[in-house]
Amino acid sequence: MSWTLPQLAELTGAEARGGAGLVVHRPVDFDADDPAGIAFCERRRHLDRSAGVGAVIVPPDLPAGDRPHLVAAHPRLAFNRILEQYHRPPSLPPGRHPTAVVDDSADIDPSVRIGPFVVVEPGARIAAGVQLFAFCYVGAGCVVGEDTVVHPRVTLYREVRVGRRCIIHAGAVLGADGFGFLPVAGKYRKVPQVGTVVVADDVEIGAGTTIDRATVGVTSVGAGTKIDNLVHVGHNVHLGEDCVVAGQAGIGGSARIGDRVRLAGRAGVIDHVRIADDVSVGAGGIAFADLREPGTYWGQPARPFAQAGRINALLPRLADLLQRVRRLERRGP
Repeated sequence: MSWTLPQLAELTGAEARGGAGLVVHRPVDFDADDPAGIAFCERRRHLDRSAGVGAVIVPPDLPAGDRPHLVAAHPRLAFNRILEQYHRPPSLPPGRHPTAVVDDSADIDPSVRIGPFVVVEPGARIAAGVQLFAFCYVGAGCVVGEDTVVHPRVTLYREVRVGRRCIIHAGAVLGADGFGFLPVAGKYRKVPQVGTVVVADDVEIGAGTTIDRATVGVTSVGAGTKIDNLVHVGHNVHLGEDCVVAGQAGIGGSARIGDRVRLAGRAGVIDHVRIADDVSVGAGGIAFADLREPGTYWGQPARPFAQAGRINALLPRLADLLQRVRRLERRGP
């Protein structure tokens, strides 16, 4: 692909400066050595390291001199618009691969693309524009909404429902049994998991992520939520709309997560905990109890960020402080 700076300015809503005759072929990192590339630079240190790039996108308050550049109010967003034009998502050929095994009772729109060794069980309903890549398994009674992309080796257990325009990455498992066991006389008796999983529209689910079916009722993921790789969502969890859950986070059974919640890498939510809208839990933080107010939390247990920071700063001095307290106690009043 190729663009002039004025063409990119029109595409992104930015202002082009310099670069007459420059042709841009691809988006690149700011520290790349690529005279035909374009990168975004939001800070002076990034701009200083971008000498090998043909053109840059900068905010209005970051002068780029006489080098070819675009001025955009939101450089990252402008760069993203270029990425959207450059990106060519993987696509299957039309039709059904001859190795696919599709039950005759499945309701499949003629536009669905089905890759090698896919299995679709009885009663499944797959809407227009769906792509099922190699070795996917779609269980009995599942529903997959329009234009959803299901990457290789994804497993949808029975009666899982996935909305429109979702992306499910390789190896994700939706609808496996929740971790339910009843202790009886020193043994563990399995609790049947008879609920399901419902994923709303415009959700993205990362590779290797697992979302367990409910014991009864529904495990749900709200519209627009984005889930990273290797995340675990337990049974009967309700995860709200437009949430972001980073890699290796874990959400215990029956937790209730509000809208626009952000869970950083390796964050955890204990079972039955409730988290309000607009809460962020920092990396490694664990919500042992309800987080009722919007804000940023961190630590184990998760506390308001400023408080958690003060506690963390005191930890290296804890042994010395304890000795001082003991000395003071020995002196008496």
